[in-house]
Amino acid sequence: VQLVESGGGLVRAGGSLRLSCTASGFRFSDYSMNWVRQAPGQGLEWVSTISRDGLRPYYPESLKGRFTISRDNAKNMVYLGVNNLTEEDTAVYYCTYGPAETRPRSQGTQVTVFS
Repeated sequence: VQLVESGGGLVRAGGSLRLSCTASGFRFSDYSMNWVRQAPGQGLEWVSTISRDGLRPYYPESLKGRFTISRDNAKNMVYLGVNNLTEEDTAVYYCTYGPAETRPRSQGTQVTVFS
């Protein structure tokens, strides 16, 4: 199994990013996909989940409205769009696969928001 995240970077507060995750080594369309993040000195935080068919996105109440998860099963990719970034969004973002799976198995992509 391999998950490779990309798209992070240094972003000014109020800006937007689109993170990508390329998956391989498993039957992508058989699994829900997740994004989790870890801010400096903090634990892992669940950010979003998308169903296997891509029709049902889920977000914690605290993040609804600014985050958009999507997937392309033909390309084995999952995406996370983030709008109106704040410094509190500074974290390493990881994609994971499977129901309620929040343990990263990959390097993640760093998002740093500055004001």
